[in-house]
Amino acid sequence: MDLYISRAVAAASSLSAPRSTVALRCLHTSSTRDATPLPLPTFAGPPPSAPQSSVTFSQDRLARKRQQAERLEKGQQLKANAAKPTTALQKRFWRNVSVKDTEQGLQIQLDSRPVRTATRQALLIPHHKRALAMSIAVEWDQLVSAQQALKHHYIPLTSLTSRATDIDDADKNGNPAIRDFVVRMALRYLSTDTLLCWAPEKDLYDADRGDDRKPLRHRQREAAEPIIAFLQSHIFPGVDINPILAEDSIMPTPQPELTREVIRGWVHGLPAFELAALERGVLATKSLLVAARLVVEWSQEFRHLRGDRPARANRFGIQEAAEASTLETLYQIEQWGEVEDTHDVDREDLRRQLGSVVLLRIETIVMAKRKADKTAEADTDQSKKKAPRLKVLSMPTLLRKQQQQM
Repeated sequence: MDLYISRAVAAASSLSAPRSTVALRCLHTSSTRDATPLPLPTFAGPPPSAPQSSVTFSQDRLARKRQQAERLEKGQQLKANAAKPTTALQKRFWRNVSVKDTEQGLQIQLDSRPVRTATRQALLIPHHKRALAMSIAVEWDQLVSAQQALKHHYIPLTSLTSRATDIDDADKNGNPAIRDFVVRMALRYLSTDTLLCWAPEKDLYDADRGDDRKPLRHRQREAAEPIIAFLQSHIFPGVDINPILAEDSIMPTPQPELTREVIRGWVHGLPAFELAALERGVLATKSLLVAARLVVEWSQEFRHLRGDRPARANRFGIQEAAEASTLETLYQIEQWGEVEDTHDVDREDLRRQLGSVVLLRIETIVMAKRKADKTAEADTDQSKKKAPRLKVLSMPTLLRKQQQQM
């Protein structure tokens, strides 16, 4: 037995690889003496008090904001300084802004140069939209440099009118690309419409204030139901518009196919200026229904839908559209407070965007005055008698009569 064991050990040793001896080398070392700890110093008396906030915090913040405003004003003055321009865009090359009446339409003149669109075509505004032309002229008169004209938030009315002109030109040329793009965009917003996205019935994260405030879902329902009822009875009769979110669900529910097809046909058939206004309203409110309600309320094309309602009655305007589209944000502000330079800026920007949509209503006043003038001229030509001259209504009288008719 010992013989077999010795043979196995010999065989294993013969198969193993030969080992080579490696010399060890010391790479680093440390001192063999330990450090001598020193006693910590002791201080007499109590610990120092905690740091306190500055008493002049509000004054410091106001001073900082004044400095920022002064720097911004100096920067604008440097951009508008024609004596020391670095580039042509950093100066204002025009002195006066005016509205010129041409055969094709109204033009905005920068001295003698017309305002042009992105396609380098002169911006033409229909004759019955003189108020819109005057508003665009005010926009350009407030600019301090040509560089500001490249930013749409400085010229919202100009960009809106340019968009409407592009849609009108494309329709005349038989090119449906822009109109189809707006229709697809509007239907995408319908799938997640802000007016139809309601909060859960019970939110565990709401602060318990012990007051009698209504839940957010109830407030959203109260704001949405009148708008939906008006659209179902006047614009989209016979269709169902359902909430997107159920009481305890986060998965959106699509609208019926019939509803989508009816809304698609209505949006596709809008005139150029109404379609551009609807696009601006949808992008501003993130809601197709709110934008449609605003356009129908103020556009001359849908005046027959308003019926014999008095003009001084409560109308769906900028304030109502802004509240309906930002109700969740307003609810959070009431609960947690407003973020400075964020919520207030967004609120004013939204109202400015919606104001450009409502500006379409101004054309009804000009059109009514032109119609009254033409009626007076026609009556004078037909009579051909020395009758008393027809009295043309003044603008205040015309406004009062128009409000009585509406």
